[in-house]
Amino acid sequence: MTLSSWEDRDVKADELHHEPPGYRCPFCRYALGEFDEHNASTDLVARTDHAIARISPKWWPGNRGHVLVSPIEHFENLYTLPTSVGHSVFDLVQAVAVAIREAYGCDGISTRQHNEPAGNQDVWHHHVHVFPRYESDRLYARHGEAAYVPPEARAPFAALLRPRFPER
Repeated sequence: MTLSSWEDRDVKADELHHEPPGYRCPFCRYALGEFDEHNASTDLVARTDHAIARISPKWWPGNRGHVLVSPIEHFENLYTLPTSVGHSVFDLVQAVAVAIREAYGCDGISTRQHNEPAGNQDVWHHHVHVFPRYESDRLYARHGEAAYVPPEARAPFAALLRPRFPER
């Protein structure tokens, strides 16, 4: 698509919604304390006034224990996220990155955030992935190998990170 073809389009970001009718948002359910196999209370890493961090229930083979940081309030994507909430999310992303780097002893950190189906978004609530990175982990080449893991496998990672965040 060329720039001129974009100029011909009248796209309103606040009208770009993909969540289906009746969508039961897993991030909102988690923030409200509704737990299940993919939303375990033991996944909690940190919670601030506007953002929450938890161990992801879905892992890539070489990057176990990655964290999802999201606003507590429901915003489907980055387009309509209020600036103040976005700052809160990013502040927590940064704190989680530091905690992962120190607690896991990994070689680096990657963050990812997706918007809309073409951008690989598949959960309709804004969130940022914070991945521990290791030499030759091939994170971006192993997307098809990602799998959900049970809460008991996730709990030790949250327990390792939680002490690095003061309670609010």
